Amino acid sequence: MITIDTTAAEPPYDQVKRQLSAMVAAGELQPGDKLPTVRRLADDLGLAPNTVARAYRELEATGLLDTRGRAGTFVTGDQASRAARQAAAAYAEQARSLGLSPSEALLLVERALGSSTLQG
Repeated sequence: MITIDTTAAEPPYDQVKRQLSAMVAAGELQPGDKLPTVRRLADDLGLAPNTVARAYRELEATGLLDTRGRAGTFVTGDQASRAARQAAAAYAEQARSLGLSPSEALLLVERALGSSTLQG
């Protein structure tokens, strides 16, 4: 649920952008989810349609949303980041189950990525 703080220094369109981005990052909004129309969300939030349209446009420019004309606006998501977080979580779980310390697990990742300058 998006809420607008009218007393905040942050402009309303930035509040909409930030909250939608956070909802995607948290998995509350998934790739393929359809967002409310600009007019409907603006009415729900008590904002001017141009305010919501600006937020949608800026999120579309970052690749988080895709507007498909009359079909609506959809979440494209940040699939690469989501997949990387899932892989990291799975690796962390596996490393813990093997009894590796965090530093040992990180060293293995650094070596696998070829970025380690540590000797070991």
